[in-house]
Amino acid sequence: MATEINILGIETSCDETAAAVVADGRIVKSSVVASQHDLHDRYGGVVPEIASRAHIERIYPVLAKTMDDAGVGPQNLAAVAVANRPGLTVALMVGVTAAKTLAMVWGKPLIAVNHVHAHLQAALLAQPDPALPAVALIVSGGHSNLYECRSAVDLRLLGRTIDDAAGEAFDKVASILNLPYPGGPSIEKAARQGNPKTVDFPRSMLGPDSLDFSFSGLKTAVLYHCRGQQMKGESRVGSMSPQEIADIAASFQAAVVEVLVAKTLRAADRVGARTVVLGGGVAANTALREALQQACSETGLILLVAPKPLCTDNAVMVASLAYPLFQAGWFADLSLEPASSSE
Repeated sequence: MATEINILGIETSCDETAAAVVADGRIVKSSVVASQHDLHDRYGGVVPEIASRAHIERIYPVLAKTMDDAGVGPQNLAAVAVANRPGLTVALMVGVTAAKTLAMVWGKPLIAVNHVHAHLQAALLAQPDPALPAVALIVSGGHSNLYECRSAVDLRLLGRTIDDAAGEAFDKVASILNLPYPGGPSIEKAARQGNPKTVDFPRSMLGPDSLDFSFSGLKTAVLYHCRGQQMKGESRVGSMSPQEIADIAASFQAAVVEVLVAKTLRAADRVGARTVVLGGGVAANTALREALQQACSETGLILLVAPKPLCTDNAVMVASLAYPLFQAGWFADLSLEPASSSE
């Protein structure tokens, strides 16, 4: 019987301290995530210094529980993997330092993983051999990216956000509407009771051939709707009924989803894709999942979507993507540093 390739993955790119042990890139033996939402809620967004401090406090207990839950020791691990880019540098530093330390002390190979690429891997856990080529839409708080995928490790960037990412826009609009942080779940919850046709918010397509995204104008349109075009009056949100808030949330969500789906289909047509892959925090949004599924069904495309628990930041996706990197011998050395940029 072949020996399992167990890889420990570590993720600290933003406000989740996470670790996981995954065997052979697919078998999840343990997964631990310590969220910081309660720490950042009062600020309406992630504060890097607070995130970094919380990672430092939580990284050891998270790692200890992960190893204990998996029932493995250092001798059972083939490698240590860590998301070293992109993200908040001060947050990434905690995970990278922990991974380098463990790799050195345990004498294990160190594997560097791109956090955004790992979101794609979360959707491939159940289907590691998708019909190719594929187009991947990765949408999160900091990224709205489209990739052409020839394999899990052969990705070509097709388009990205030029200003606010989709998740960032959700957070900012939730703040405008006095809804709780994080904005994605709050907007989705409010939108369930709303009419998405109430407000005709703009859909920025950036030209007939563009595969880039822009949600800054949409966010501003919501702000103007709530405060007036001249921005001289007080926000009307405090005097709005729950139904009015729901209608604005639904109309905003519909505009985001329409753009994401249209651009994804545009990319799929351009590269002759057979499969569409959806991952990232915003991929947990039910309206997006349903709209993209309908569009793919109508155009004969296969849709692979990350399970909702693996849409938000986690270390399962890091350890899983590390497996093909391990097989290819793509190891990092102990000079590995965190990087805020994606590519």
